[in-house]
Amino acid sequence: MTKSKILIADDELNLVKSLANIFSQEGYSVEECTEANQFFNVVYRYQPDVILLDIYFEDAHGVDLLRKLKESGLNIPVIMITAYSDVTIAVEAMKEGAEDFVVKPFDLTHLRIVVEKALEQSVLQNKIALLQEELKQQRSEIGIIGKSRKLADVLQTADRIAQSESTTVLIEGESGTGKELLAKYIYQKSERADKPFVTLNCAAIPKELAESEFFGYERGAFTGATEKMKKGKFELADGGIIFLDEIGELTLDMQVKLLRLIEEKRFYRLGGTQEIAVDVWVIAATNKDLHREVEEGRFREDLYYRLNVASIFLPPLRERKEDIEPLTYTFIHEYGNKFKKSVSAVSPDALQYLKQLPWRGNVRELRNAIERAVLLNDDEELRREHFSFLRNGKNNIPSTGELNDNQYQLIIPQTGIKMSEVIRDLILKTLTITNGNQVQAAKILGLTRSKLRYRMEQLGIQPDQKGYLVRQTEVVYDE
Repeated sequence: MTKSKILIADDELNLVKSLANIFSQEGYSVEECTEANQFFNVVYRYQPDVILLDIYFEDAHGVDLLRKLKESGLNIPVIMITAYSDVTIAVEAMKEGAEDFVVKPFDLTHLRIVVEKALEQSVLQNKIALLQEELKQQRSEIGIIGKSRKLADVLQTADRIAQSESTTVLIEGESGTGKELLAKYIYQKSERADKPFVTLNCAAIPKELAESEFFGYERGAFTGATEKMKKGKFELADGGIIFLDEIGELTLDMQVKLLRLIEEKRFYRLGGTQEIAVDVWVIAATNKDLHREVEEGRFREDLYYRLNVASIFLPPLRERKEDIEPLTYTFIHEYGNKFKKSVSAVSPDALQYLKQLPWRGNVRELRNAIERAVLLNDDEELRREHFSFLRNGKNNIPSTGELNDNQYQLIIPQTGIKMSEVIRDLILKTLTITNGNQVQAAKILGLTRSKLRYRMEQLGIQPDQKGYLVRQTEVVYDE
């Protein structure tokens, strides 16, 4: 496990050596800094969890160093070291953001308590940052559910992989099979379970922002980087696991940089001059055939083999139909509570019908179907007719999942329909399939993202908390 890191910054060499020896013996990782002009270089390189900083550090004033540290955006707890006569200055330092102060000569018991408290604060701050990331990403709270032999084999492999400390993992499988949940399962079973788990969807990042998302940036690194320094996802995941979803969507340029990071575990923030070391376990996932992508020159061979050290294939739902029943009941319970409905069961006929469907959208598609059925009905049991929308009602038209890859069917009412309504409906249904991911939706529709966004604006399609809503607008379709 990663040790907590303490930086001791003081120009009294004997004091620094003595404190370093004490904390090293107690299991901490300790870095020494005895020159004020090297302070920030050491901080950026070492990335400490807590800093012990002298009030008078050579010619520099500790409060000034503290202020610059906070202004840089580094939220590291700082404990000021002071002589008895400088207590007033130490109190002033706390107003500037210092965590606490200790007075020379030290009471070692008190010093240990102060350091432990600061480290607890550091851990709490990191957890808050990660919770905020999770809220933004709105990650699912549903665990891996199923009773099929194939799923049991997958979990058995995942259990073995979790015993590793940092072996890179590649999870392959169709969209909607639960690759992120499997990555979380490995995380929860690993020794890093009390450390960060950070998700980065490679397909959802605009190409021009990919590097800053991965590595972070310094203030002024590019147009728009006017705020304080921002940590990238790899820095936030230090000590834990980063899950790179849809890794096959990375550009070749970013693939080179990712490979270097995985190999060396070091990187520079965008616009930065200090190299940052991280201890991150990389788990990647893809719904593409990466071997074919390598053969066709769209994915680097060296990165493919570096990611594919340990691999897991997550079978599609249609190949593990035994899992449909427990998943169905789980989603009924979830959405019954969410929508305050009394539904608690599904009829045998309906369950048999669900098992016969191909579920090209996998678990995600099943979940969406149960959500709709529970929301639109008030019965205590879901019956087959409650799922008529999966075959477009009485017309018996196959659902998207039952069509062959290059087929599309459109029903035109005898009264006619406006072209704008057809385009609007097509975009809305595509956004439903991709769970609102505009990059994927544009790809499915054969459009650029900017063209899709133009059409959405033209047709009055706007993001909403529950998906997308349509503002009333009159549109003359033009191409």
